[in-house]
Amino acid sequence: MNDPPDTTGSAARADPRLLEILVCPVTKTPLVYNEARQELVSRAARLAYPIRDGVPVMISDEARAVDDEELRTLGKR
Repeated sequence: MNDPPDTTGSAARADPRLLEILVCPVTKTPLVYNEARQELVSRAARLAYPIRDGVPVMISDEARAVDDEELRTLGKR
């Protein structure tokens, strides 16, 4: 019997090359990778897109709103 795929740790991380070319679907601006939360954050749209099982979910209805405090903690990347 086959074991289910590992979705923790490095197996669940998104491909760094993919993260470099993705942009916000709303504003078409670059995204900031938040590794701790496994999200791609759009400063311009103030949205955080989830990364599930290593796959970025680039649907605005799936994104969560990001406040000023959280944007500041991301630093200037």
